[in-house]
Amino acid sequence: MTESSPVVSRNPADPSDVVMRIPTPGAFAAADTVERARAAQPDWLTGGAAARSAALTAVAESIEALAEELSALAVREVGKPLTEARAEVARTAAIWRYYAQAPFESTGAVHETAQGQGLLLTRCRPHGVAGLITPWNFPFAILSWKAAPALAAGNSVVLKPAPEATACARRLAEILQRALPSGVFTMIPGGAAEGEAVVSTADVVSFTGSTEVGDAVVSAATARGIPVQAEMGGLNAAIVLPDADIGRAAAHIASAIAGYAGQKCTATSRVIAVGAALDPMREALTEALRALPVGDPADPATMCGPLISEHARDQVEGTSYGLPVLVGGPAAPGHGWYTSPTLVEKVPPDHRLLRKEVFGPIAALLPADDLSHAVRITNSSPYGLVTSVHTAGLDAVLHGLDHLGTGMIRVNAPSTGVDFHLPFGGTKASSHGPREQGRAALGFYTTSRTYTLAPDKTT
Repeated sequence: MTESSPVVSRNPADPSDVVMRIPTPGAFAAADTVERARAAQPDWLTGGAAARSAALTAVAESIEALAEELSALAVREVGKPLTEARAEVARTAAIWRYYAQAPFESTGAVHETAQGQGLLLTRCRPHGVAGLITPWNFPFAILSWKAAPALAAGNSVVLKPAPEATACARRLAEILQRALPSGVFTMIPGGAAEGEAVVSTADVVSFTGSTEVGDAVVSAATARGIPVQAEMGGLNAAIVLPDADIGRAAAHIASAIAGYAGQKCTATSRVIAVGAALDPMREALTEALRALPVGDPADPATMCGPLISEHARDQVEGTSYGLPVLVGGPAAPGHGWYTSPTLVEKVPPDHRLLRKEVFGPIAALLPADDLSHAVRITNSSPYGLVTSVHTAGLDAVLHGLDHLGTGMIRVNAPSTGVDFHLPFGGTKASSHGPREQGRAALGFYTTSRTYTLAPDKTT
């Protein structure tokens, strides 16, 4: 995308429906926006904890009041099934309420001096301008779990959202700007040029998106010497032990494969069945995926809606070519970019599905001789975000906790669905830098300073 190209977002369930068409400001205007945010930041910080807390609480209240409008917008712009869209909006409001308490937390500590006189203080202070680059798949929640802690800590924020979710980002920006002083939060529509301008001028950068773009963001920010975190996807496994409740595990895994058409970094893309679990899991998971409702995301019964774009749909369908397909294939419940939840088997170790994140409702069923073998298969991925383990026994859980090389492990639960008040992130190609969410996010958006207060005269 060039600086003069407009942002055009379309309804993935009906591509003829243009949700938003908006000019892009270009790199120079984006950099100027960062400077205006930098000018607004000191007053936002010195206004005090109570003012910041009240503003964040007001944001939460507005989101709750506008919940149905926001949910409908997410359905229309990014094809999120209505039930999931409503859950995301509720989660978004909860995120703002959670971080509304953060301004009152301690920002440092008092220490004894080695000499016995004076004071040593540590204190966390905001970086200045937080530059946020967010994806389209969670257009309200991811934006919020980055912006809320940044603002709570006293930073100003400049957001560059994914083009596909521009309308959602702009609507949430309107809500924030009503609650915050002028210049403290700004949304810049655009593409690569605007994103690069934010990374090259902000004081701290948080990114969520593809591995390729994330690597470029990390390199650019690191070269400038500024803090950067990047969440870049996953190739997540579900390990099923022979003692697991196969029906329950299949239901959990099916939802993690195909919920929101698999367009989550925590989606399951590898199902590793151990020993005698393979045959019953093949049957149960095939049936669970076949029964999973695919269709119009505005229908509350739908779990798997359209892919975000024609290219995304074609990529998912192309990934299964030449592989034994247990269930799935092209689907056309409407005029949008749909495909059916797909499960394949007999996948070669070097196949794309086992090496690259596909970001769609497709997974590979893989056999493992025993738990140790399943762990080795899981850890062989270039990514390391989340693993789910399905078992009735504690031994397997403890083994997994000790040996799985992923940032998050979920036992007898889908790989999707994480708690916003706990750290979020992975290992290897999944994540770079400190964790997001929870109290960990406050640490990322601040820097620690050490103060020495010596007496003018000794006594």
